[in-house]
Order: sequence, then structure tokens, then C-alpha cells
Amino acid sequence: MAPYHICKYRESHRTQVLDLFSQAMEEYVPTTFRHILKLSRTLVLLLGVSLALFLVSGSWLLALVASFTLLTALRFLSKYPWTKFKVMCLRTDVSDISKSYLSEPGSCFWVVEAEGQVVGIAGVLPIKERPLPKEQWQLFHLCVASAHRRQGIAKALVRTVLQFARNQGYRQVVLNTSVLQHSALALYQRMGFQKTNQFFFSRSWSLVAFPSVMFVYHLPSAQASQAQE
Repeated sequence: MAPYHICKYRESHRTQVLDLFSQAMEEYVPTTFRHILKLSRTLVLLLGVSLALFLVSGSWLLALVASFTLLTALRFLSKYPWTKFKVMCLRTDVSDISKSYLSEPGSCFWVVEAEGQVVGIAGVLPIKERPLPKEQWQLFHLCVASAHRRQGIAKALVRTVLQFARNQGYRQVVLNTSVLQHSALALYQRMGFQKTNQFFFSRSWSLVAFPSVMFVYHLPSAQASQAQE
């Protein structure tokens, strides 16, 4: 296992952070494609179109071409939500990480370095649309490079986030992830996050029939922490 350390983001990390973020989005495309193929509506569409064309034309070749064309379209559909999400992030918070995550108190962005490379990232921002200050904090863009997974890096990043939130006096840490990110779902639940609700991030996500899941971690108050100690 290669040694790693967690530090705050610097502008010198920018290129590697963007590459890691983009690669993470691409990794979910095959999982999404397999998910779409398992949907009953997809099977009905593929079989129905192929059978209808064969009955009309009497050509199995035409039916096979139609099936291949539909599969190509479904492959594009499975990629579209992740591409759209990546572009949105690159135009908003990820476009200037220092400004988005390091310019105000209560926000931060960390990178994990191993062998001179960025192999993990995570950012947090306070949720300001709340009646009470320091109520909730949101975790964004937790990613670990595929070659460095199963080394405890993601868990270490989450622990860093939770400790920072405690130090800042926040009461809850919330996050969103998709139902197809199975390892992330398992990690958050093992670490004490509680599932609150499901929703579709956008219409393109509803087209491929998988929702996002919201999790919350309740941080103990300062008094409770002192009592536990």
C-alpha cells in the first residue's frame, strides 16, 4: 500500500483534480448502461421493435440493425446525465475551487496525495438556505482514483470532513449520491450516515430511471462530545 496524506487544495493541484473528477464521472457510464439494459421497459423496447420490423419486412438483418441502433442510442443515454453533471460542475464550483471552497470560513477542499499524484478529493460547503447558522454542511465530489481504492482513503476523507465539521460547530453533514454508486452507499452507511430521501437530480436522470439518495450525519453537540470524552 502506497503511503498517502491529506492536505488542503492548492492551485498546483488543479489539473490533476480536474482529471480525477472527469475520470470518476466516466467510470459510472458502464454501470448506468447495464442498469438501463435491465429495465423492463428497455427489454420491451428492444424486443418489440426487432419483432415488429421482422414481421413487417421479413428480414432478420433489418431487425438486428435496428437493435444495434437502439443499443447505441441507449449507450449515449447512459452517458448523457454524467456528462451533463460534469459540465455543470466545471462551470460552477469546480471552475474555481479556491474561490468556491477556500475563500470563506466553514468551507474547505481536500486532496489526497500519494507518490506525487492526486488520488482523492473531497469538498464541503455550508448550506446557507437555513434559518439557523451552522446547521448543515454539504459534502461534494468525494472521489478516489481506481488504482488507489480499498486502501481506506475514502474513509479517511470522510473522517476529515466530519472532524472539520465538529471543529466548525456544525450540527449535520449532508450529501447526495446515486443509487448506482454502490461502494459509496455502503461506505456512508458503515460510517453512520442515515438515508433520508430519494429524488431525481434532473429530467435526464429520471429518463435512465435511477434516483439520487440523500444522506445525513448528525454531529454531537459540543456538550455531548465533552461528556463522551
